[in-house]
Amino acid sequence: MNQQTALDILKLGCNVFLTGPAGSGKTYLLNQYIEYLKSKKIGVAVTASTGIAATHLDGQTIHSWSGLGIKDELGKNDLAKLSRKKHYRQRFSKTKVLIIDEISMLHAHQLDIVNRICKNFKEPLLPFGGLQVILCGDFFQLPPVIKENKKAKFVVESLAWHEMKPQICYLNEQYRHEDTDMTKILNSIREDEVSDEIFDLLLTRENKSVAMSDIKPTRLFTHNADVDAINNLELGKIKEKSTAYQMFTKGEEKLVKVLKKGCLAPERLVLKKGAVVMFVRNNFDRGYVNGTLGKITGFDENKLPIVRTFSGKNIIANPETWVIEDDDVILASVSQVPLRLAWAVTVHKSQGMTLDAAEMDLSKSFEYGMGYVALSRVRTLTGIKLLGINETALKINPEIYELDKELRKISAENAKEIAEMGRLEKRRRQKKFIKKDI
Repeated sequence: MNQQTALDILKLGCNVFLTGPAGSGKTYLLNQYIEYLKSKKIGVAVTASTGIAATHLDGQTIHSWSGLGIKDELGKNDLAKLSRKKHYRQRFSKTKVLIIDEISMLHAHQLDIVNRICKNFKEPLLPFGGLQVILCGDFFQLPPVIKENKKAKFVVESLAWHEMKPQICYLNEQYRHEDTDMTKILNSIREDEVSDEIFDLLLTRENKSVAMSDIKPTRLFTHNADVDAINNLELGKIKEKSTAYQMFTKGEEKLVKVLKKGCLAPERLVLKKGAVVMFVRNNFDRGYVNGTLGKITGFDENKLPIVRTFSGKNIIANPETWVIEDDDVILASVSQVPLRLAWAVTVHKSQGMTLDAAEMDLSKSFEYGMGYVALSRVRTLTGIKLLGINETALKINPEIYELDKELRKISAENAKEIAEMGRLEKRRRQKKFIKKDI
């Protein structure tokens, strides 16, 4: 399905599962729909399963937005307490559309709880109280974080999924990967057909340097300890004066904490001339996206860092602001220079990024999807230096493989239905949704 067809389905007001391979433009399409809703004065709640994912869309976690918080279950007393809170009542009364991004990392039972909360504030007999719900993500990517000896249950196993009966919009265009070899490798992982030929193709990048002028590529590791050790070690090697930037925060303490946790920019950012950095925010006008690599070449008259990117562009890294808003009212914000040290980053934190180049060690991969997420961050195969790999890295969940085939089939049927609907009927139904009471 192409993006325009998916956008047409979203505008009908249907519940939707928006999916597709890494780099197929899911976040871009969501932002298009969010802008459309705001232009029509339709209340939209923009959320995600994790704080990092939420910052990509200027939203907040579904846990924070819904009132679920850190709870793993919600009883009648909890629902009653939520009902008495005025700001939650106002929030739900103004909301008509609920978006949940990176849905692969949300547990099935958590989606069921969100369904119950929505019904509690809206219409109790309708799925999610009658809200249009858009779930976005790719089940081939990282699964929900689980406690030891427990099995991750994706949202497709929830009662809420079956109740909401989502239309499937499976995007099949590619906007990130620029060579056929990279696309071939990623498709073979998704199709569970990693042949010797494909594996050998990947191994052509084993310990092969990446041509990136004097910028050292980001290193992706599966564990935090490896990442922190490398970044601190590399910064310490530079014999230049350090410049520090402290994050500025404003708003409700709990929400500020959510933003801090989700925002990839550190509270205290220490930089030196020569440091390898990564932009952690999309700003197409300024010429960078979340994942653009560069090197600090100096500081301007305002002591702001000057970054020379891989493509050779010089960018002054002005502070950016991440916000949590409700009905156009900013509830919390954090401001920081949108950079982080980028000699290394974890695979988990790389999800959603687009990298020009990366060195990756997948020798300690411990769950399905890890290799796919790491490899799919990079635009081209020649942008990868493979430091190590184990058998787990390229494995996919066999249940997700079967589910994916079914999702593609349903998506094709949904695309056919809207193509046959006719332009006038489609416009009529889209206008009806806009005018429909919340």
